[in-house]
Amino acid sequence: MRALRLFDGVYDGRRVLVTGHTGFKGSWLVRWLQRMGAQVTALALPAEGAPSHHALLQTLRSEAGVAPVDEHLMDLSDADGVRRCLQDSAPEVVFHLAAQALVRPSYADPVRTYATNVMGLIHVLEAVRATPSVRVLLNVTTDKCYRNVNRHEGYREQDALGGHDPYSASKACAEIVTASYRDSFLQRPNRLGGAVAVLVVFKYTKLGETEKLFLIIVLVLMALITGGYYLWK
Repeated sequence: MRALRLFDGVYDGRRVLVTGHTGFKGSWLVRWLQRMGAQVTALALPAEGAPSHHALLQTLRSEAGVAPVDEHLMDLSDADGVRRCLQDSAPEVVFHLAAQALVRPSYADPVRTYATNVMGLIHVLEAVRATPSVRVLLNVTTDKCYRNVNRHEGYREQDALGGHDPYSASKACAEIVTASYRDSFLQRPNRLGGAVAVLVVFKYTKLGETEKLFLIIVLVLMALITGGYYLWK
């Protein structure tokens, strides 16, 4: 398979960890990273449905010029397991995509929704704090994190967080948690390592899936260069 030569090869050989790699966006992201030469570690629950998009992309298969993914199937509720995964793989970049990502299931099982989207995120953030190699953390969020006031022009970063359903409320909580960890722990060097650039990316835009992944990868490159904090919608 021909390698993708993008961003002056910045991902070639770089250690990257992706949570939620068995989902649609996560599986595409892992495939892009593989093609750009990254050493990918992936953490998620097993894919739902058969055949899954993850299985169809065959990201675990060894190919000429493409390193296989180091896959760890686990729940984000396993805080010790998440921490061990990060410390063993020593990633430089962490993409956090894993979530309970649907509104209707959040009504059926609100506890699992909050456990995954809030406490699961906290477990990832704690693991990042304990892993000195990490320089960039990207947390994927949604427009549902904003309080729904039924307007047509869309929402902006300064709008109030909120959500009537458990999924939306959990993602609003995740925004607050991410900002808290950024300001309290990750924006400045600590005893374990240097500062971590924190990015928050909205998963719904008017772009297509491929274009969105391209921009996400560009944003991480910007963070690696500048050590900055970005909010992109």
